[in-house]
Amino acid sequence: MDYLDLRIFIHCTLHPEEEDTDNCHCFWKLCFRALCCKGPPPPRPEYDLVCIGLTGSGKTSLLSQLCSESPENIVPTTGFSIKAVPFQNAILNVKELGAEGILLLVVEGGACLYYASYLLELLIQPGADTIRKYWSRYYQGSQGVIFVLDSASSEDDLETARNELHSALQHPQLCILPFLILANHQDKPAARSVQEIKKYFELEPLARGKRWILKPCSLDDMEAVKDSFTLLINLLEERDLEPSRM
Repeated sequence: MDYLDLRIFIHCTLHPEEEDTDNCHCFWKLCFRALCCKGPPPPRPEYDLVCIGLTGSGKTSLLSQLCSESPENIVPTTGFSIKAVPFQNAILNVKELGAEGILLLVVEGGACLYYASYLLELLIQPGADTIRKYWSRYYQGSQGVIFVLDSASSEDDLETARNELHSALQHPQLCILPFLILANHQDKPAARSVQEIKKYFELEPLARGKRWILKPCSLDDMEAVKDSFTLLINLLEERDLEPSRM
Protein backbone atom coordinates (compact mmCIF):
# COMPACT_ATOMS: atom_id res chain seq x y z
CA MET A 1 0.00 0.00 0.00
CA ASP A 2 1.56 3.30 -1.09
CA TYR A 3 1.22 6.73 0.58
CA LEU A 4 -1.97 7.70 -1.29
CA ASP A 5 -3.67 4.38 -0.52
CA LEU A 6 -2.75 4.83 3.14
CA ARG A 7 -4.34 8.28 3.24
CA ILE A 8 -7.54 6.92 1.66
CA PHE A 9 -7.62 4.07 4.17
CA ILE A 10 -7.23 6.43 7.17
CA HIS A 11 -9.88 8.77 5.80
CA CYS A 12 -12.44 6.00 5.20
CA THR A 13 -11.76 4.51 8.61
CA LEU A 14 -12.17 7.81 10.48
CA HIS A 15 -15.17 8.94 8.40
CA PRO A 16 -17.33 5.92 7.65
CA GLU A 17 -20.34 8.21 7.02
CA GLU A 18 -18.55 9.34 3.87
CA GLU A 19 -18.14 5.88 2.44
CA ASP A 20 -20.00 6.94 -0.71
CA THR A 21 -17.27 9.38 -1.66
CA ASP A 22 -15.10 8.75 -4.68
CA ASN A 23 -12.07 8.19 -2.48
CA CYS A 24 -13.74 5.50 -0.43
CA HIS A 25 -15.09 3.83 -3.53
CA CYS A 26 -11.55 3.80 -4.82
CA PHE A 27 -10.30 2.30 -1.57
CA TRP A 28 -12.85 -0.53 -1.56
CA LYS A 29 -11.99 -1.28 -5.17
CA LEU A 30 -8.36 -1.59 -4.13
CA CYS A 31 -9.32 -3.97 -1.32
CA PHE A 32 -11.45 -6.09 -3.65
CA ARG A 33 -8.67 -6.27 -6.21
CA ALA A 34 -6.11 -7.24 -3.56
CA LEU A 35 -8.31 -10.00 -2.13
CA CYS A 36 -9.93 -11.43 -5.26
CA CYS A 37 -7.65 -10.69 -8.18
CA LYS A 38 -4.32 -12.03 -6.98
CA GLY A 39 -4.59 -15.05 -9.26
CA PRO A 40 -3.71 -18.65 -8.41
CA PRO A 41 -0.53 -19.34 -6.44
CA PRO A 42 2.44 -20.55 -8.47
CA PRO A 43 2.53 -24.34 -8.88
CA ARG A 44 4.72 -26.30 -6.52
CA PRO A 45 7.74 -27.92 -8.16
CA GLU A 46 7.59 -31.69 -8.57
CA TYR A 47 10.52 -34.06 -8.14
CA ASP A 48 10.75 -37.69 -9.18
CA LEU A 49 12.43 -39.83 -6.52
CA VAL A 50 13.26 -43.50 -6.19
CA CYS A 51 12.87 -45.21 -2.80
CA ILE A 52 14.83 -48.40 -2.11
CA GLY A 53 15.59 -50.61 0.88
CA LEU A 54 15.38 -54.19 2.06
CA THR A 55 12.12 -55.94 2.88
CA GLY A 56 10.97 -54.95 6.36
CA SER A 57 12.84 -51.65 6.43
CA GLY A 58 9.53 -49.78 6.56
CA LYS A 59 9.46 -47.99 3.20
CA THR A 60 5.77 -48.59 2.51
CA SER A 61 4.65 -47.66 6.02
CA LEU A 62 6.60 -44.38 6.03
CA LEU A 63 5.31 -43.32 2.61
CA SER A 64 1.73 -44.29 3.50
CA GLN A 65 1.87 -42.19 6.65
CA LEU A 66 3.27 -39.22 4.73
CA CYS A 67 0.30 -39.52 2.36
CA SER A 68 -2.13 -39.76 5.31
CA GLU A 69 -3.20 -43.24 4.24
CA SER A 70 -4.59 -45.81 6.63
CA PRO A 71 -1.82 -47.89 8.26
CA GLU A 72 -4.05 -50.96 8.23
CA ASN A 73 -3.37 -53.87 5.89
CA ILE A 74 -0.01 -52.59 4.71
CA VAL A 75 1.87 -55.31 2.82
CA PRO A 76 5.36 -55.29 1.30
CA THR A 77 5.44 -53.75 -2.16
CA THR A 78 5.59 -56.19 -5.03
CA GLY A 79 7.23 -54.77 -8.14
CA PHE A 80 6.91 -51.04 -7.56
CA SER A 81 4.41 -48.41 -6.50
CA ILE A 82 4.28 -44.65 -7.03
CA LYS A 83 2.98 -42.17 -4.48
CA ALA A 84 2.65 -38.41 -4.81
CA VAL A 85 3.78 -37.09 -1.42
CA PRO A 86 2.68 -33.45 -0.92
CA PHE A 87 4.71 -30.90 1.01
CA GLN A 88 4.17 -27.18 1.40
CA ASN A 89 6.89 -26.22 -1.07
CA ALA A 90 7.07 -29.27 -3.35
CA ILE A 91 5.42 -32.50 -4.46
CA LEU A 92 7.55 -35.63 -4.37
CA ASN A 93 6.61 -38.37 -6.81
CA VAL A 94 8.16 -41.34 -5.03
CA LYS A 95 8.67 -44.61 -6.88
CA GLU A 96 9.07 -47.31 -4.25
CA LEU A 97 10.87 -50.41 -5.48
CA GLY A 98 9.80 -53.63 -3.82
CA ALA A 99 12.06 -56.44 -2.68
CA GLU A 100 9.45 -59.19 -2.49
CA GLY A 101 8.79 -60.03 -6.09
CA ILE A 102 8.55 -58.54 -9.51
CA LEU A 103 6.39 -59.24 -12.52
CA LEU A 104 8.13 -60.36 -15.68
CA LEU A 105 6.50 -60.23 -19.07
CA VAL A 106 8.21 -62.65 -21.41
CA VAL A 107 8.23 -61.44 -25.00
CA GLU A 108 9.86 -62.68 -28.14
CA GLY A 109 13.54 -61.79 -28.14
CA GLY A 110 13.96 -61.36 -24.40
CA ALA A 111 12.34 -60.45 -21.10
CA CYS A 112 11.00 -56.99 -20.35
CA LEU A 113 10.06 -55.70 -16.91
CA TYR A 114 6.55 -54.33 -16.50
CA TYR A 115 4.06 -53.79 -13.74
CA ALA A 116 0.52 -53.72 -15.05
CA SER A 117 -2.80 -55.39 -14.46
CA TYR A 118 -3.28 -56.55 -18.02
CA LEU A 119 -0.13 -58.66 -18.46
CA LEU A 120 -0.55 -61.64 -20.75
CA GLU A 121 2.14 -64.02 -19.60
CA LEU A 122 3.54 -63.65 -16.08
CA LEU A 123 6.37 -65.20 -14.21
CA ILE A 124 6.95 -64.47 -10.55
CA GLN A 125 10.62 -64.15 -9.67
CA PRO A 126 10.86 -65.06 -5.95
CA GLY A 127 13.62 -64.15 -3.57
CA ALA A 128 14.87 -60.74 -2.56
CA ASP A 129 18.37 -61.35 -3.96
CA THR A 130 16.89 -62.06 -7.38
CA ILE A 131 14.70 -58.99 -7.28
CA ARG A 132 17.20 -56.37 -6.14
CA LYS A 133 19.33 -56.82 -9.23
CA TYR A 134 16.42 -55.36 -11.23
CA TRP A 135 16.21 -52.15 -9.19
CA SER A 136 18.50 -50.32 -11.58
CA ARG A 137 15.93 -50.77 -14.38
CA TYR A 138 13.81 -48.16 -12.58
CA TYR A 139 16.50 -45.56 -11.78
CA GLN A 140 16.22 -43.60 -15.02
CA GLY A 141 14.67 -40.17 -14.62
CA SER A 142 15.18 -40.01 -10.86
CA GLN A 143 16.14 -36.67 -9.33
CA GLY A 144 16.83 -37.96 -5.83
CA VAL A 145 17.09 -41.14 -3.78
CA ILE A 146 15.48 -42.28 -0.53
CA PHE A 147 17.19 -45.25 1.10
CA VAL A 148 15.40 -46.77 4.09
CA LEU A 149 17.20 -49.20 6.39
CA ASP A 150 16.12 -51.11 9.48
CA SER A 151 18.42 -49.89 12.23
CA ALA A 152 17.30 -52.79 14.46
CA SER A 153 17.88 -55.56 11.91
CA SER A 154 20.22 -58.55 12.21
CA GLU A 155 23.92 -58.22 11.42
CA ASP A 156 23.42 -60.13 8.16
CA ASP A 157 20.60 -57.87 6.99
CA LEU A 158 22.53 -54.77 8.00
CA GLU A 159 25.49 -56.00 5.95
CA THR A 160 23.19 -56.55 2.96
CA ALA A 161 21.71 -53.06 3.39
CA ARG A 162 25.21 -51.58 3.48
CA ASN A 163 26.14 -53.34 0.24
CA GLU A 164 22.95 -52.13 -1.45
CA LEU A 165 23.52 -48.54 -0.32
CA HIS A 166 27.13 -48.64 -1.50
CA SER A 167 25.92 -49.96 -4.87
CA ALA A 168 23.36 -47.14 -5.16
CA LEU A 169 25.83 -44.42 -4.17
CA GLN A 170 28.18 -45.59 -6.92
CA HIS A 171 25.58 -46.27 -9.62
CA PRO A 172 26.10 -44.05 -12.70
CA GLN A 173 22.47 -42.88 -12.69
CA LEU A 174 22.33 -42.13 -8.95
CA CYS A 175 25.82 -41.10 -7.86
CA ILE A 176 25.27 -37.38 -8.57
CA LEU A 177 21.81 -37.24 -6.98
CA PRO A 178 20.87 -36.12 -3.44
CA PHE A 179 20.36 -39.03 -1.01
CA LEU A 180 18.10 -39.17 2.04
CA ILE A 181 19.13 -42.14 4.18
CA LEU A 182 16.59 -43.00 6.89
CA ALA A 183 17.67 -45.19 9.81
CA ASN A 184 14.19 -46.49 10.56
CA HIS A 185 12.74 -48.33 13.59
CA GLN A 186 14.54 -46.15 16.10
CA ASP A 187 11.75 -46.97 18.55
CA LYS A 188 12.96 -50.58 18.85
CA PRO A 189 15.32 -51.56 21.70
CA ALA A 190 17.92 -53.04 19.32
CA ALA A 191 18.11 -49.96 17.11
CA ARG A 192 21.60 -48.67 16.29
CA SER A 193 22.24 -44.96 16.65
CA VAL A 194 22.88 -42.69 13.69
CA GLN A 195 26.55 -42.51 14.62
CA GLU A 196 26.80 -46.30 14.67
CA ILE A 197 25.08 -46.51 11.29
CA LYS A 198 27.34 -43.83 9.81
CA LYS A 199 30.46 -45.66 10.98
CA TYR A 200 29.30 -49.14 10.00
CA PHE A 201 28.13 -48.02 6.55
CA GLU A 202 31.38 -46.08 6.01
CA LEU A 203 29.43 -43.09 4.79
CA GLU A 204 32.03 -40.43 5.44
CA PRO A 205 34.72 -41.86 3.11
CA LEU A 206 32.33 -43.37 0.57
CA ALA A 207 29.94 -40.44 0.16
CA ARG A 208 32.51 -37.65 0.46
CA GLY A 209 31.68 -34.93 -2.04
CA LYS A 210 28.12 -36.19 -2.50
CA ARG A 211 24.88 -34.67 -1.21
CA TRP A 212 23.47 -36.97 1.43
CA ILE A 213 21.50 -36.77 4.66
CA LEU A 214 21.38 -39.49 7.32
CA LYS A 215 18.51 -39.18 9.80
CA PRO A 216 16.94 -41.41 12.45
CA CYS A 217 13.23 -42.06 12.12
CA SER A 218 10.27 -44.11 13.29
CA LEU A 219 6.53 -44.13 12.75
CA ASP A 220 6.15 -42.73 16.27
CA ASP A 221 7.66 -39.40 15.21
CA MET A 222 6.36 -38.47 11.77
CA GLU A 223 7.18 -34.80 12.33
CA ALA A 224 10.86 -35.73 12.37
CA VAL A 225 10.34 -37.73 9.17
CA LYS A 226 8.73 -34.71 7.50
CA ASP A 227 11.64 -32.54 8.64
CA SER A 228 14.04 -35.00 7.02
CA PHE A 229 12.13 -34.81 3.75
CA THR A 230 12.20 -31.02 3.94
CA LEU A 231 15.99 -31.18 4.10
CA LEU A 232 15.95 -33.40 1.02
CA ILE A 233 13.74 -30.88 -0.80
CA ASN A 234 16.29 -28.19 0.04
CA LEU A 235 19.02 -30.29 -1.60
CA LEU A 236 16.84 -30.82 -4.67
CA GLU A 237 16.21 -27.07 -4.94
CA GLU A 238 19.92 -26.34 -4.59
CA ARG A 239 20.67 -28.81 -7.37
CA ASP A 240 18.12 -27.07 -9.60
CA LEU A 241 19.98 -23.78 -9.11
CA GLU A 242 23.36 -25.13 -10.15
CA PRO A 243 24.70 -23.14 -13.16
CA SER A 244 25.31 -26.32 -15.16
CA ARG A 245 21.63 -27.24 -14.88
CA MET A 246 20.10 -23.89 -15.81
